[in-house]
Amino acid sequence: MTSSPHIVIVGAGVLGLCAAVELRRRGRSVVVVDPGETNASAVAAGMIAPAMEAAIDAASPAHAALLRAGRDLWPDFAQAAGIVLARRPAEWRGGDAAGMAARMRTLGFQARLDGDRVVTDEDCQVDPGQALAAMRRTLGEAVVAGRVEAVARADDGWRVTTADRTLDAQALVLATGADGAPAGLPEAARRLIEAIQPIRGQIGITKQSLADHVVRGPGAYVAPMGPGAVVGATMEPGRRDTAPDAAAGERLLQAAWRVLNRTPGTLEVEWRAGVRGASSDGLPLAGAAPGGPGLFMALAPRRNGWLLGPLIGGVVADAIEGRAASPHARALDPGRF
Repeated sequence: MTSSPHIVIVGAGVLGLCAAVELRRRGRSVVVVDPGETNASAVAAGMIAPAMEAAIDAASPAHAALLRAGRDLWPDFAQAAGIVLARRPAEWRGGDAAGMAARMRTLGFQARLDGDRVVTDEDCQVDPGQALAAMRRTLGEAVVAGRVEAVARADDGWRVTTADRTLDAQALVLATGADGAPAGLPEAARRLIEAIQPIRGQIGITKQSLADHVVRGPGAYVAPMGPGAVVGATMEPGRRDTAPDAAAGERLLQAAWRVLNRTPGTLEVEWRAGVRGASSDGLPLAGAAPGGPGLFMALAPRRNGWLLGPLIGGVVADAIEGRAASPHARALDPGRF
């Protein structure tokens, strides 16, 4: 079967779906090819947390501004896509609380210091399962199942081949996470994808509620997730395996109890692991890709895929439409490498 959408997006994680929703909002014909496996976007806490992330990473002012800009796009995007955006305080406990508060304030974020606790109202959260499902509902039949076997230049765009269909499109967006490059990709784009570093992350989902807002501290965080909670998270560069690690889970639980300042108790925990991608400078690859016209990337967000999803979707859509780039597009340009 052959069809001809204007744009084909390969990958149905947060970046691929955010780009598709944004393009659909602009009236574009889009098809998202979903390989079907559980992706790293589902193995996440859904943090939209510029203040905490910037402080934890000792981000530069420019990086903090990028994270803030990503957060600021979420209310409108969530409403358009049917995503529930939870606005709750976020708290840091233990460790260098005064230092955390100072870093947040220096970067322009509001923070309240109370002993060994820092509280900010700058951050929010989505439930990744609900958010992914909402975007898929918004896109409807535009999301198709299949694993891309090859891509190739066509006369006026790109040809994407799966086991049961061929898609000819004017533009091709690679949102393939930490996966390898599809066969047939131009060499310059393939090299960029092969340079993406895999980072394994493990979280635990509990049936029991542990906190009514996000609580972070040395070694762990705890956040509401549905009727229960999510405990996370490891960051293990260079690993691609996704089988949960019992020892890593136990370390996370012990750190979580310390963060909560509670005596360890019995929990039912479902451990999950996923693999994210990161570029060498820690920033995503978003926009026009090397290798010829009509090729674009939405890749390598490290641990900020949910936070930056709508911003990256907008950067990719602007590039496809030839619009003036947003103020943050240059920092994400795949051509910087």
